[in-house]
Amino acid sequence: MRARLFFFFPLFLALLIPSAPPRKPADIVKSEKANFRIDTVASGLEHPWSLAFLPDGRMLVTERPGRLRVLAPDGNLSLPVEGLPAVAAVGQGGLLDIVLAPDFNESRRIYFSFAEPRGPAGAVNPNSTSLASARFLEEDGKAKLADVNVIFRAEPATEGGLHFGSRIAIAPDGALFLTTGERNLKAAAQDLSNHLGKVIRVRADGTAPPDNPFVGNKNARPEIWSYGHRNVQGAAIHPATGKLWIAEQGPKGGDEINVPEKGKNYGWPVIGYGVDYSGAKIHEGTHKEGMEQPIYHWAPTSIGPSGMTFYTGEAFPGWKGSLFVGALALPHLDRLELDGEKVVKEERLLVDRGLRIRDVRQAPDGTLWLLTDSRDGKVLHLVPEK
Repeated sequence: MRARLFFFFPLFLALLIPSAPPRKPADIVKSEKANFRIDTVASGLEHPWSLAFLPDGRMLVTERPGRLRVLAPDGNLSLPVEGLPAVAAVGQGGLLDIVLAPDFNESRRIYFSFAEPRGPAGAVNPNSTSLASARFLEEDGKAKLADVNVIFRAEPATEGGLHFGSRIAIAPDGALFLTTGERNLKAAAQDLSNHLGKVIRVRADGTAPPDNPFVGNKNARPEIWSYGHRNVQGAAIHPATGKLWIAEQGPKGGDEINVPEKGKNYGWPVIGYGVDYSGAKIHEGTHKEGMEQPIYHWAPTSIGPSGMTFYTGEAFPGWKGSLFVGALALPHLDRLELDGEKVVKEERLLVDRGLRIRDVRQAPDGTLWLLTDSRDGKVLHLVPEK
């Protein structure tokens, strides 16, 4: 089935998306700290999930059904890049995050996460979150992946299509952080014998660094950095401290921002600030000894946090130092002002647009790029408007 889809999708998308789509009229949006316009650079992408900037200004964009595209700043969108492994495009699963290796200019190395089918050939179930490396190559105008290697597989694989987590962040020491969801198996997040509901830390080859907190513990997985997470779909390295920050989806209420520390337990499902979708109680309470508190949480309404980035650019001086978080359940772009590891102010942008913001990235020029999560997903560019 996947081969047939890959055969038809290029032709279908070529008809759907012009090679250089005209820009829509810009909208002027007034923010407390900045005025900006929003340009639609590309549309017709199917549930785009992540974006990474190439050194020449183009972007790599993942689509959840299992396609990787190259997008030029003028909107020119490539055919799907060849060489991806099979993905379990089921529910929230599929091709998910993508980042460039720090030495990309020399190595052409990228890392990507995906829901990997682990069952019989062609079957999407069981499946689980996996992390792969590859080299991104271009020859005769065509892009492909070479030397694809799955360096980490979250265990166990389970049935269904919920809670894959799947953000990647590269620490200053070169370690790779990967977030996983608990696959809607709540108790799994507290069980150190599996990788579900965890923040994972591995080296570039997928092995556990010797200073990980549970190395040598026969009852725990050595790749685990922190645990007690539900479904972490946002992750970014703080530009000043080098610490990992994450945005974590709660149930009905209880979304969180956390700064996960080595070996710490972040409480899901024992403590939290939300309730079940039925309204029933989930947690024992909001606090418990030995379990960490979020630095910020949304309650009683969930925003559904996804991609996130720290803003360090000069294009929007009033936003410098802010943490931006895409929101899915309460569609908007969230801006958090920080004082150290404390959120002091929240501003909700694009509330009137109804856009499910899957990812937000800062470009090298300091502008912001967004991906919208829909069957007709868009790539949006936020630029300053004087």
